[in-house]
Amino acid sequence: MSVSYVEREQANAETNAFYDKAEDRFEMLLNIFKVFGHTPEYGTVFTDLVMAILKDGPELDWVTKELLILKATHRNDCQYCVVQHETLSKRLGIDEAKISDIGGDKYKTSPHFTEAEKALMDLTVQIGVDANHLSRELWDRLHQHFSEPQIVEAVFVITQYIAISKFGDALGVVLEPVFDGMDPLLHVQH
Repeated sequence: MSVSYVEREQANAETNAFYDKAEDRFEMLLNIFKVFGHTPEYGTVFTDLVMAILKDGPELDWVTKELLILKATHRNDCQYCVVQHETLSKRLGIDEAKISDIGGDKYKTSPHFTEAEKALMDLTVQIGVDANHLSRELWDRLHQHFSEPQIVEAVFVITQYIAISKFGDALGVVLEPVFDGMDPLLHVQH
């Protein structure tokens, strides 16, 4: 790890306020939040952002967003994110076979993904490769299955979790001890 975690006893009132919100929502204070103890204003923004995403949204349900998050963070080799969101995905009822098929290109031929979900997975991959060059064919597929507000929400979730995965990895955020010994379905390449 390249920066320390700010523990509760070291935290100021502003930091403890967003820690309280995060811990209430996630049943524990995750290390990704503790690095934001160094910058409480950003920590508050981050906590609010994550809480806004991790629920049924105005356009997309939480399960769909978790599929996007898993694909985006797996492609970015963020094992911390993948383990966190595999656990959450299972709690939301996403089948392990579907989670496994998120890796690589397996989703393209997987019977566990609808054509709409495959379009979203392709969108996630393309944004990670080159967000400036989404093909007309991909746009047509997206518009066939989703409204424009749904597409905007999907792109927001994808890009935010690409950023979150890069942030956590750059700072060397490690998994909490509660995840010790967990063998994730999706492994990252380091």
